[in-house]
Amino acid sequence: MVLRSGLLSEDVRVLESLDFVYTPVDDVDAAAARWVDELGAELVWRIRAFGAVVAALRLDPGGPLVLLADHLDGDVPILVYRVADFAAAVARLRAAGVELEELEIPHGPCASFRVGGGQRLAVYELVRPEAVHRFDGRIDD
Repeated sequence: MVLRSGLLSEDVRVLESLDFVYTPVDDVDAAAARWVDELGAELVWRIRAFGAVVAALRLDPGGPLVLLADHLDGDVPILVYRVADFAAAVARLRAAGVELEELEIPHGPCASFRVGGGQRLAVYELVRPEAVHRFDGRIDD
């Protein structure tokens, strides 16, 4: 897909990689167990903090982490892409008229938005590379 004035174009590619598929679920523990038992996913970590539960699962060593979360609204996953320059990506999105919600994730600054059809995307810059493995092996009860 080519977005002429957006984040993907033939001349400049802003989106580097799909790192996370942030997925809303009602019951993280039950959903994670199904991913492990039925799909063979690896449970990388599960944390309980700030009134939320989030589990990270890996289906493919080279693929994005699937994050199951009980604090997300709706039922549409958020595809979270890494960018090299967060400020430039946000500026391009705003110039295109995209309404953004800026936030901070452990890895760095992040902005989420919706595109046509209701799909949810986010961009973030990896400014804290130590966060990549921050929760590895942590399984909260």
